[in-house]
Amino acid sequence: MSKPLSDHDRKKQISVKGLAGVENVADLKKNYNRHLHFTLVKDRNVSTKRDYYFALAHTVRDHLVGRWIRTQQSYYEKDPKRVYYLSLEFYMGRTLQNTMVNLALENACDEAMYQLGLDMEELQEMEEDAGLGNGGLGRLAACFLDSMASLGLAAYGYGIRYEFGIFNQKISSGWQVEEADDWLRYGNPWEKARPEYMRPVHFYGRTEHHPDGVKWVDTQVVLALPYDTPVPGYRNNIVNTMRLWSAKAPCEFNLKDFNVGGYIQAVLDRNLAENISRVLYPNDNFFEGKELRLKQEYFVVAATLQDIIRRFKASKFGSRDIVRTDFSTLPDKVAIQLNDTHPALAIPELMRVLVDEEKLPWDKAWDICIKTCAYTNHTVLPEALERWPIDLFQTLLPRHLEIIYEINRRHVERVSSLYPGDMDRLRRMSLIEEGGQKRVNMAHLCIVGSHAVNGVARIHSDILKATVFKDFYEMDPHKFQNKTNGITPRRWLVMCNPGLAEVIAEVELCVIGEDFIRDLDQLKKLRDFVNDEAFIRDVAKVKQENKMKFAVHLEEHYKVKINPNSMFDIQVKRIHEYKRQLLNCLHIITFYNRIKKEPNKQWTPRTIMIGGKAAPGYHTAKMIIRLITAIGEVVNNDPVVGDRLKVIFLENYRVTLAEKAIPAADLSEQISTAGTEASGTGNMKFMLNGALTIGTMDGANVEMAEEAGEDNFFIFGMRVEDVDTMDAKGYNASEYYNHMPELKQAIDQIAGGFFSPKQPDLFKDILCGQRADIQHHCVMGVPSSNPDSRTFPDPAPYLSPTSLSVSSDLSYLDLCRYSVMRYITVMNMHDIVIVCTSYKLFRIFNAF
Repeated sequence: MSKPLSDHDRKKQISVKGLAGVENVADLKKNYNRHLHFTLVKDRNVSTKRDYYFALAHTVRDHLVGRWIRTQQSYYEKDPKRVYYLSLEFYMGRTLQNTMVNLALENACDEAMYQLGLDMEELQEMEEDAGLGNGGLGRLAACFLDSMASLGLAAYGYGIRYEFGIFNQKISSGWQVEEADDWLRYGNPWEKARPEYMRPVHFYGRTEHHPDGVKWVDTQVVLALPYDTPVPGYRNNIVNTMRLWSAKAPCEFNLKDFNVGGYIQAVLDRNLAENISRVLYPNDNFFEGKELRLKQEYFVVAATLQDIIRRFKASKFGSRDIVRTDFSTLPDKVAIQLNDTHPALAIPELMRVLVDEEKLPWDKAWDICIKTCAYTNHTVLPEALERWPIDLFQTLLPRHLEIIYEINRRHVERVSSLYPGDMDRLRRMSLIEEGGQKRVNMAHLCIVGSHAVNGVARIHSDILKATVFKDFYEMDPHKFQNKTNGITPRRWLVMCNPGLAEVIAEVELCVIGEDFIRDLDQLKKLRDFVNDEAFIRDVAKVKQENKMKFAVHLEEHYKVKINPNSMFDIQVKRIHEYKRQLLNCLHIITFYNRIKKEPNKQWTPRTIMIGGKAAPGYHTAKMIIRLITAIGEVVNNDPVVGDRLKVIFLENYRVTLAEKAIPAADLSEQISTAGTEASGTGNMKFMLNGALTIGTMDGANVEMAEEAGEDNFFIFGMRVEDVDTMDAKGYNASEYYNHMPELKQAIDQIAGGFFSPKQPDLFKDILCGQRADIQHHCVMGVPSSNPDSRTFPDPAPYLSPTSLSVSSDLSYLDLCRYSVMRYITVMNMHDIVIVCTSYKLFRIFNAF
């Protein structure tokens, strides 16, 4: 008879050990059937495609869970320093395929679905994009999470679980129409609610000052409910966590009000609390929108810091026992990275917790705060640097305003001691802006409260040090660093372009192999194959297949038949004046006019695609979209032009659409005004997938051109110093209008209603600024010492089907280094380690 087990020994049988999934086709099919029938309670007679997708998602998730639990257990056992990445955006896209790639399950799952009579691509199309971001900021955060997991770092992403993400864009009669992105309407099989870690977040109220400290009282409480999403590393058994907070009312509704007939008010009060996590970027043109936005920013940092400190104090995984109380060790165990100014309130919130709740003296708490926090700046545009009205702060977060005032008082004293009598500098560096309505400058708060401040491209970092944060750099030069942005090759090569990844991996009997997926420096070995015709032909074949596949997608979704042998010229990014989609429009019109003028000339066919969303309240950006669609309506229906030029606006551009467009691109448009784009990551994605780049010397383009060699990079237009000189002299748009006949013709066509015959004055609003001297983004001209650089260089000689084709010898291939997730950066003197994806350049010039 076996010896009776103690309670402790019995509980030890509840373990993840021995539950590792068997990753073969037979077991995948068995688990798939189990989830379809027992998890979803469906059978094949009533199951929809979405049901089949959910069953597959649950099956794949089974292979994550054991790794996920073991990873978290190991972090508690080894007690490493943890990285906490705070961001109000995480533009994750779809999860299924990325997970299968990282777990090496893709082939087995594909075969299992085939044997069950299901189409993998159809199932993948059932997944909603997790559009919890607006563009580069959120997509960078997603790439960082992937990279940190792949590097085995103990890292966590923290943000908000928005009920509605970035809006769905519909094009109706040529205009952008915004529709709610109800991405959770069918549920999300990848997330797990963690109600045991729900946290209270306080707003409003008042402060009471007592001899033993300050109390924040009479507050309104909103509960933060965490939802965890696993983030798998690339084939290393590491699964990290992205924790997103959802706002919940502290009770279902006020029962007393309900009983006396106040049901409507009770429900409204509940909805007001839960509005915090309702929508990404509420309209802040009104007070209510500003208040909600500031609530969102505090909500995420308050809940996150409670979670960080709980984990810092805990003894083991899942334990609530406190074993660590010495907060002087916090910087040795915690690194908090602020992704732009949105989570800036983490600084005063950490001070509030340390001073008011943990009773640390101010100086000690401030030293801990600075050593723990680091700040990434993503923009030089003044309108994007957050400044919150003091009145709003006073009402919503009275204790935090007091703390900010104290931080500023000590900061101003230091500035005064270092620069006595320099009142202008004092004013410029203050956290509180006094001119007109008093405001808190959140970027200044981030700089003062962090040990490290980084830009996201070398030119961007230089601009920050020379202009935007010049005073701060002169005072604390040791804080300022550059960390050029990057991308993850798992999603942006292996997943979206498997054909190219396979060609690279198989080259010359695995000289490279799959090591490049973790270390793209391995791609330097491809230099030995520049003249290998078989390799060149394989690469060209993959590109052509990608183009043909995307051409089918375009015809199905946009009802435009295009020539897959044409040059695919693509500009996809948020619609904004500084990104200069309007300049692209002028180029399209000019090319159209040239074809019309010389219809018998042998033109290289082009399909020009522009995609991106305009902020709902940004009138000019919406007008630019309408102009693009109007140009397309004329060009695409002109029989003289035929298939030599097509113009397509890519509706509802998002991560999933990018994964289709980028592998098919021949030419990548990166044409922002020099000195305005902080970095950009789309440029890297296109280059990694073999597209040529045409661009200004702006953002990461500068470093990319250096790596590739400027001869291999279509550079045009002004440099930053040229823009500065022009700003000083004054930008005279009429000079270009009057002296460049093709430009004049294009503008006159727009202004005269050529593209809007039913509304001839439709586009005058966006043109009046271009023809006056008030236009800052220099759309009308890109002057330099070379007159030819005032127009786009023509890459057609490199892309002409007559000079390079699949069926003939391919004679031009240039491979340059490209590395992503390349370095781990030391963020301060105490070795706070945080991953920063980076790149060198891998580029294939090819054509079909």
